[in-house]
Amino acid sequence: MLFLAAATVVAQEPAKKCNQTARECEQEIRQMLTGRLYLGIEVEERYPGLIVKTVVPDSPAWRADIEQGDRLLAINGHATSEATIKDFKQVLNQIFQDPHRASRIWIIVQRRGILKKVDVRPEPYSKVQIDKIIAQHLLEAHPASVQQGPSRP
Repeated sequence: MLFLAAATVVAQEPAKKCNQTARECEQEIRQMLTGRLYLGIEVEERYPGLIVKTVVPDSPAWRADIEQGDRLLAINGHATSEATIKDFKQVLNQIFQDPHRASRIWIIVQRRGILKKVDVRPEPYSKVQIDKIIAQHLLEAHPASVQQGPSRP
C-alpha cells in the first residue's frame, strides 16, 4: 500500500486498488502511522539515483532545509547516489528501527552542483497529518465514503 511508504517517504508508485472497506482502511492507516517517524519528502528516481520531488511544508525535512531538486547522495553513510526508491526505503527503515540512530539523520545532498550535509530530526506523524493521509486515501480509493468523512474512534 502506498500509505505505508508514507511513514518514511512518499514514493512515486502507481496507485493500487484497495479491497478493504473505508472503515478498515482508516483503522489500519491510523494504527500503522501512529507513533511512526517520517521525514516529509517525496523522492523520484532519476538516473542515476534519487532527487527530492517535493518537501512537505513544516516537516522535519523542510525545517532542515532540504529543497525540491536536491539529489540524495548519502544517508548516515549509506550511499544513495545510484539508489532506487526501494533501496532508499530499506535504508530509512533500518535507521528508524534503532531509536538512537533515528534521533538525527544526516543526508548528503547535491544542490546546484554543490555538496551539502543536512541534519534531519525525524518526528512522529501528528494526528492532523494522519487525518490528511486517511482523507487522501479515502478520496482516491473509496470516493463514496468521502461524503461522510473519516470516522472518529
